[in-house]
Amino acid sequence: MRSESTRRAILEATRDELAASGYDKLSIDRIAAAAGAGKQTVYRWYPTKSALVADCLLEGYVLPTTSIDVPDTGDIRRDLGDWLRAFAEGLDHPQNAALIRACTAAAADNDEVAAKFYENATAATETALTERLHAAELAGQLKKDAPAVAVAEALIGAMLFRLLTRQRATVAFTEGLTEAVMAGIALTPSPAQR
Repeated sequence: MRSESTRRAILEATRDELAASGYDKLSIDRIAAAAGAGKQTVYRWYPTKSALVADCLLEGYVLPTTSIDVPDTGDIRRDLGDWLRAFAEGLDHPQNAALIRACTAAAADNDEVAAKFYENATAATETALTERLHAAELAGQLKKDAPAVAVAEALIGAMLFRLLTRQRATVAFTEGLTEAVMAGIALTPSPAQR
């Protein structure tokens, strides 16, 4: 029978170990020691490290289950730019960056982890961006039938690519990304293009 306090301690220790060492160097020995649990207990409950990371994702220990709010000021270009800058600021925190890199590595290793990573880390953000883009289309700011889902995925993907390749998402980068996307979907050009 599982002890809930031991399970929580194992998940917290896993989160800390992922942030410190990454997925590839995840050590069940260090997790067990930090959690005050036996190594065999960890293996009995989690036969693989991907199963352990999957439970961390599912229980919200590794990544928050909420997304960064997408502002709605009535100006889609400004709102996307503000959202991208806020996303970049979140990625600048070393622990956030380490945990996302670790979860990405775990997701590449296991379909269940990939599904949970998408559900807990990406789906809410994609939905919020898609809804904001649809609102901008209805307000006449974007071309009719602009591919909102593809645009949301492109924005998220570009930011995660910067993180995974250890390149900062600078203000210049986020502004350039915003303008590149808007050039394809906006009804009117940016003030700089007029």
